Formats: sequence, C-alpha cells, structure tokens
Amino acid sequence: MLKNTPSRKKSTKNLFRSIMDKGIVSYTEYLFLLCILTKPRAGYEIAFKMFDRDGNQRIDRKEFLLMEEIFRKKSQSSGESDSVSWLSHYATDPDSLKINETTLLRYFFGPRGTDTLDYKTFAMFMDNLQTEVLELEFYEFSRGMPSIGEAEFANILLRYTHLEDAEMEEYVQRVRDRMPEEKFGERGISFESFTEFFQFINHLDDFEIVLRMYTFADQPITQAEFCRAVNVTTGQNLDGHIVHTVFQIFDKDGDGKLSQKEFLGVMKNRIHRGFREHLKKPAGWEGFKACVRKELKHNS
Repeated sequence: MLKNTPSRKKSTKNLFRSIMDKGIVSYTEYLFLLCILTKPRAGYEIAFKMFDRDGNQRIDRKEFLLMEEIFRKKSQSSGESDSVSWLSHYATDPDSLKINETTLLRYFFGPRGTDTLDYKTFAMFMDNLQTEVLELEFYEFSRGMPSIGEAEFANILLRYTHLEDAEMEEYVQRVRDRMPEEKFGERGISFESFTEFFQFINHLDDFEIVLRMYTFADQPITQAEFCRAVNVTTGQNLDGHIVHTVFQIFDKDGDGKLSQKEFLGVMKNRIHRGFREHLKKPAGWEGFKACVRKELKHNS
C-alpha cells in the first residue's frame, strides 16, 4: 500500500480518489484531515505556523508528528475512549516511529522521511482536499449533470448532523413542497455555487458574531440580512438561489425569516461531519447494541 503512494511533486489533485482503498491513514491523521475540511482558506497560514515549530518556513516529519499529538489529546478531551491511547507513544517520540509509516507521511515527506513542506505546497494540499471532498458529495447526487436539485442540496447539507432520519426527511420534504420546480427536472444549484456556500460554512464562527451584531438579540433574519452578513464575514456574494433554498430548509413557518439558533445549531454540527455526535455515542457492548437497534429500525 505504501508503494502505491503517488509523488506530491507531480500533483495533489484527487489524491484520495487516486489511492482509493490502497492506503494507510492513522487515527490522528484522520483528525488532522477532518480539521482541514473545516478551515477557511484564510486559516491555512495559521495552521502552517502551528506545525512549523522552529519557524524556518518549512514543515518536516518530526514537526508533523508532534502536532498530531495535539489532535490526539483534543479527541480524548472531547470524550474519546482509551482505545486510541496507544497513539501517545506514536506521537510523542517521533524518532521511534519509522515502523509506523502511513500513506500521508510518505506523501508529505517521501519514502525516507527527509522531504519537507513549504507553505505553498501545504496550502495547495488543504485546498485540493476540500475541493475533492465537495466534488465527491456533489457528484454523488448530480449523476453526471452540471447541477443538483434543491432537495438534493438539502440532503447534502443535513448530512452528518444530529438530526434523526425522520427530522431530516421533514426538512427535505419541506423543500420539495415549497420548490416544486425540482419535480420537473430543473436542477438549480451548480457546483460553483455549492462550493462557495460550503466555503462560507467554514467561516461560521465569524458569521455568527456578525449576525448577532447585525440583528440584535438573536432575532430571525431576512434573506437580505443573511447575504449582507455573509459578505461582511467572508467578502463573498452568495448566489441568491442557494440562499433562497437555505431559507426554505430552515424557515419552518414560511414567514420569509430564518431562525439564527436553528440554522447555526445544525450547521455547527454539520461542519464537524457528525464527529462530535460520534464521541457522545456509547462505546463497547452498549454501543454495539445501539448500532444494531438503529440498523434494524432503519431496515424495517
């Protein structure tokens, strides 16, 4: 599997799709990749400086492994079980880790572990990973078409959230009822608009601050106010149709206003792709029984 690792000097586009299931990733690397998916582009430099401990504008293998320890400790403080405690030695003593090679380590630092990453290469990797994951989600529903329908967008948006299946279906059905044009095959959300929206979601904390300053006391907001808050936060001008679709998803009573609390609550859960909810779930035998019950209910 390690020999299957492509050289990053050639290209970093579609890395994981080119590897498919012929790769090895550690748990802490999974946490690192998950973190990348939630970072705005403006945060790439901050992330790079966190890795670059000696300040030489390059990241080496040892610095990368030391930073993995932070991800491991963060996951345990969030409620992760001791099942990953063996990673402590793995990340604390990088010089003893030559036998614990992974695809990502080889891709970043070469088969001998002597290569380094500069900021341009690091930022390109982060940007390409975000784009690759968004493409996978988008094309799963587009079925070869250049755009997706509004209900399909709702399905993607509500994935990995704390919503139960019945609740999620209620949201999606609301979109189908309010935007019936989708029933006639008119697919209204392009990949460009889709990408711009999820880039905005990565600025959710900043957006929340601006939104509350703008609307006072968490009052419901209009589409115009929403678009203005997005622009102030990110400098983006979101496509009007995708904003309208978001309002159809979260505007329960149809008064044209969006509940801040509901939208932010669901989106904060979505941005972590359900990982926080996973940490709260029971482990061991109880977790196994809960999983079986859920599957039986789903398939009944």
